[in-house]
Amino acid sequence: MKNEAKKLFRFLRTKPVPANTNEILALERTKLANERTLLSYIRSSLYLLLGGIAILQLKDFSNIHWLGYIALVVCIIFLTVGVFRYVLLSRRLYKWNRILFVDNVSEKVDKQAEDQEKMEKEEA
Repeated sequence: MKNEAKKLFRFLRTKPVPANTNEILALERTKLANERTLLSYIRSSLYLLLGGIAILQLKDFSNIHWLGYIALVVCIIFLTVGVFRYVLLSRRLYKWNRILFVDNVSEKVDKQAEDQEKMEKEEA
């Protein structure tokens, strides 16, 4: 009966919580903030694009067409800077995530498995 219950609930078990949980959660928050920042860069560049196109469409104000062209150039710059910053921070977060989570958890899981095996041998 006990073995059947173990088989049934083996998929519901969670991984052991690592000691550096706060750091891992901070990385997740930073990742979400990075995505939110990218979306705000995209939104700002779209507003500049719409503003630039609207200024260029004005027939009566042909003397401020230069402002529309500047808005289009700044739109492209905003989008480029936003994507560049997103990729740069994503790479850094990936490295930190590997350092904090993957390496430490695998070592701790191996150590806990060895400890369990020792305890089972001692009980038998």
